[in-house]
Amino acid sequence: MDEKKMNAQDASVENAENQYSLNDDRRVKVLSPGQLVAKRFFRNRIAVVGMVILLAMFLFSFVGGMITPYGEAEQFHRIELQNKEYAGVTENTELRYAAADGQDYSSILQAQTVLALQKNAETFSYSKKNYKLVKEGEDFYSLHEQNGTMIGIAFRDIVNAAQADTKLSFQFQFNALKAFTNGETTFAAEGKDYTIEEDGTLLEGTTEVGYVGRYVVQSVMSDVFLTRQFKDATIDAIEAGKNDFIFTDVDGEEHEYTMQYDAAAKVWSVRQLTETRVFDAYAAPNAEHWLGTDKNGMDMLTRLMYGGRVSLVIGFIVVIIEVVLGIILGGISGYFGGWVDMLIMRIVDIFYCIPSTPIIIILGAAMDEMRVDPQIRMLYLMLLLGFLGWPGIARMVRGQILSLREQEFMTATEACGIRVSRRIFRHLIPNVIPQLIVIATMGLGSTILTEATLSFLGLGVKFPFASWGNIINDVNNTYVLTNFWFIWIPAGVCLLLTVLAFNLVGDGLRDAFDPKMKR
Repeated sequence: MDEKKMNAQDASVENAENQYSLNDDRRVKVLSPGQLVAKRFFRNRIAVVGMVILLAMFLFSFVGGMITPYGEAEQFHRIELQNKEYAGVTENTELRYAAADGQDYSSILQAQTVLALQKNAETFSYSKKNYKLVKEGEDFYSLHEQNGTMIGIAFRDIVNAAQADTKLSFQFQFNALKAFTNGETTFAAEGKDYTIEEDGTLLEGTTEVGYVGRYVVQSVMSDVFLTRQFKDATIDAIEAGKNDFIFTDVDGEEHEYTMQYDAAAKVWSVRQLTETRVFDAYAAPNAEHWLGTDKNGMDMLTRLMYGGRVSLVIGFIVVIIEVVLGIILGGISGYFGGWVDMLIMRIVDIFYCIPSTPIIIILGAAMDEMRVDPQIRMLYLMLLLGFLGWPGIARMVRGQILSLREQEFMTATEACGIRVSRRIFRHLIPNVIPQLIVIATMGLGSTILTEATLSFLGLGVKFPFASWGNIINDVNNTYVLTNFWFIWIPAGVCLLLTVLAFNLVGDGLRDAFDPKMKR
């Protein structure tokens, strides 16, 4: 019996040791409001998925941009064969004109010359002056004033210089054409004797000075001089009815040329097949560029990373501007009421009536006209979106404060003599923070979509800066839309996931802050 009593006493002592008192911290596990909200949030699996997506997007945009080997605006090139416009050829069937030294053979005089030739008239009058036409040779005329001064010449055969640095004087051209059109084999000009060969070559002794022909062969590029050999090869191909020919230049390089005749303009277009360094535009995904390149030869994966930075930063800055303005104006309006509330709410109504889209379009066009720097333009865009978006937050803050300011704790602050600014921003605003967090989180997705839409329309972020919106802008070309999926689908997926994630997190925070939610 004594042993049983002793065992019972030991058991009662052990039970007493295991019992907790009401003030024992081990008895009840108390969670702070923040911990309670976090616990509710992390129980919401969908919200956690949104948080994970956001974390991945931030790492992709900010960390990825730091480790990528390429720059945001770095362009890549490739070498490809292109059939580029090289020269144009016309057969001269109309009269051409050249003014004598110190004379003006104007277009009106040229038209008068044509009229006189059509009438077979040797003289004509214009602007109280008499002019005389002299036929110097076949399809070759000179125009003189009444006193015998030569104004200029009209011709169909053209005198070309043999070398790029050779300048043929007017007197040389006149004498050469006069001899050539009359079938002569020699002529003199400026104290030198020249000979004319059957093919129109002009020689000074044995040195070729120039040549006469009816074809005009002109280079597309002003700094390129076409040699006599190239022109002859081109003319031979035209007369033989060929569409292409091969010519070896002075450096011994062989080039292939193709020709196409424009019947309306009566011009042969000569194109040269040559190696050209061009942007590596729309390159398919490969080992160097995992998502290919865009129309400017820039790495798409790198542009996506930097574009994420821009879109996220713009979203956060715009929401911060909206929240700050909304808290200040909404807090003041809700606390003071009366005429202050009336004034601020009328300002809110005015901002609600402002047509934001037309204003953004007008300002975008104005900045395009003024060629505003893209970085400054991005700053203007953030300020504009922020100043147009605060009224909704201000109304929410005002409504919450109107209900909170009548509660007992606010009466206590007034009785304690706490100044007004401290009452508003120390005691009222913190009670509105949960709703602000939810609104700001969900507003971020909306802001990013707005920026993407404006950039897609060419009114937002400008090249060379990237944003997901102006990356998708490439799909305004149907060919790109259907053939280069890697240009727009990744940016669209990033935009979709980010906005969806912000909405999921916003919904999760709203549920977590709601005290009526199930534990």
